[in-house]
Amino acid sequence: MDSQTQARLVEATAMAVRWHASQFRKGSRIPYISHLVQGQGLVLEHGGDIEQAIAALLHDSLEDAETPAEAAERAGEIEARFGERTLAIVRDCSDTGEDEAGAAKRPWLERKRRYHAQLAGASEHSLLVAACDKLHNLNALVWDVETHGVEYLQRFNAGPAEQVWYFEGMSALFEGRVPERLQNELAALLERFRALVA
Repeated sequence: MDSQTQARLVEATAMAVRWHASQFRKGSRIPYISHLVQGQGLVLEHGGDIEQAIAALLHDSLEDAETPAEAAERAGEIEARFGERTLAIVRDCSDTGEDEAGAAKRPWLERKRRYHAQLAGASEHSLLVAACDKLHNLNALVWDVETHGVEYLQRFNAGPAEQVWYFEGMSALFEGRVPERLQNELAALLERFRALVA
């Protein structure tokens, strides 16, 4: 990795920390930045390039903004520092519209249906980032249920059946469009999750 690439990764990591350092994973004291860094690692592990890795770090930055104006400001900063392609991947991996932010988001099911449709038309560059995000999300869910029981899912906006539906839809979208190893890892985790919540 050359020095310019290293500098871009450091800058993107600093940006992710600035926007997410005060957040924790739902129902825990695990810093949310852990998810972003691990997602970035999965993107690199599965052959992603520097722009995809940066997008993985910043993929929640727009939907986690407090207001639409703040989301637009963040989008402008991402494009200015990391380019139009990186911003396009971040947008593809955001499940909220440009008019949604903070607590003013549409209901969970509506957002997830729209996200499925959005990713169906997304590039394979974006799908790799989305698949790595979902792999880490699902791995965490499986661990939670195995450790704390199905009732632990009550901290989320959707119950077990809705979660299974959502991840099944994501897995179908990724089929044949992401690296085979990544697709297989996600499918295996989904099987474990189905069995745990059945």
